[in-house]
Amino acid sequence: MKNVTIYSTPNCTYCKMTKDFFAEHNIQYTEHNVAADAAKRAEMIERSEQMGVPVTVIDDSVIIGFDKDALTELLEIAA
Repeated sequence: MKNVTIYSTPNCTYCKMTKDFFAEHNIQYTEHNVAADAAKRAEMIERSEQMGVPVTVIDDSVIIGFDKDALTELLEIAA
């Protein structure tokens, strides 16, 4: 099983799209609300080198924004 983490904010449309994608494919993930958690926000910026959300980390790979193709590939979801 892949280790999946998403850094997001409550009102982010692309964050919602990413979490909906996870739900559709029964992907378990850890979510960090970077609007409320300064330490996780700093961690996200260090990992992604930018401040935009969502930032998804799958094992050691970082995806910025909602990138369905990258998510599908890294999570090994059959097309």
